Amino acid sequence: MTGAAFVRTLLGDIDPADLGVTYAHEHLIIQASWTTLHHPDHLLDSVEDAVAELAPAQALGLRAVVDGMPADTGRDVLALAEIARRTGLHLIAPTGFHHERHYPPRHWTGRIGTDELAGVLIGEIEVGIDALDLSAPVVRRTPHRAGLIKVAGSLGGPSPRDTPIFIAVATAQARTGCPILTHCEQGTGGLEQVALLERHGGNAAGIALSHVDKVVDRGYHRELLATGATLEYDQSFRWGTAENGTLRLLAWAAEDGALDRIVLGMDAARRGYWRVHGGTPGMEWLLGPFAARMREIGLDETAIARLFVANPARVYAFRPPAA
Repeated sequence: MTGAAFVRTLLGDIDPADLGVTYAHEHLIIQASWTTLHHPDHLLDSVEDAVAELAPAQALGLRAVVDGMPADTGRDVLALAEIARRTGLHLIAPTGFHHERHYPPRHWTGRIGTDELAGVLIGEIEVGIDALDLSAPVVRRTPHRAGLIKVAGSLGGPSPRDTPIFIAVATAQARTGCPILTHCEQGTGGLEQVALLERHGGNAAGIALSHVDKVVDRGYHRELLATGATLEYDQSFRWGTAENGTLRLLAWAAEDGALDRIVLGMDAARRGYWRVHGGTPGMEWLLGPFAARMREIGLDETAIARLFVANPARVYAFRPPAA
């Protein structure tokens, strides 16, 4: 791959400038899986419900959504593509591998080699995502290619089980230029994740670290930013009666001149968070109530546009791989 940067959506590649207002980490479809067997509230299996849930956010200006459900965890690329068609949203879908708790014992992600794992990722990026979610002994390629690699680390950084998976992810990024979205367990391990990925060919400029706003520590976030990675904040509606730590971190980032390296999502992967299921706060939270709170702490429209538009367009773009 050579030439200008682009964003790979389920319905085709687009110029990053066309991505628009973006939710940087969501889960629009989670079919029955090992995850939902143990956590039924994660079952989000209806295209119609997803379209209805997104509508209020679209009315507020939402134009793009990054889905974060990796392989064999309830991912359904055909359902996601149908959501994209019905809503007109740009949807970015991942290849990748989740935390081991989302798989049954002796799952294949922990049993095949690094080169084979990298090959799985590259196939879904360059050829097409498997219609069977890499859950069967055959692969049925769809025309919908992965625009993201999702990978999950453990508390404090990649575990021995995670390490070969992270190496495979770095290899795939080096080969394809595909961006990476990581899961930081309890917000921790981001420094270790970036270091491991970079040692094996990863590019920090194309890495987004999820959930790090669970750790409200200014020094930690300054260290994360110093790696060159982008921070994905998705805890904004989870603080209850406590001080909103996500707002506090955004205020610190504004003071440090670091708002150009933060993106926002909800990671609202539960029925209890969706209004169509009687939950709260609903998908409109970020562009509605939370955007209003950002304005209250002094973030202007330029800063808010940077968080929702310019930053996702940069970090979720493919870059020409290293020679």
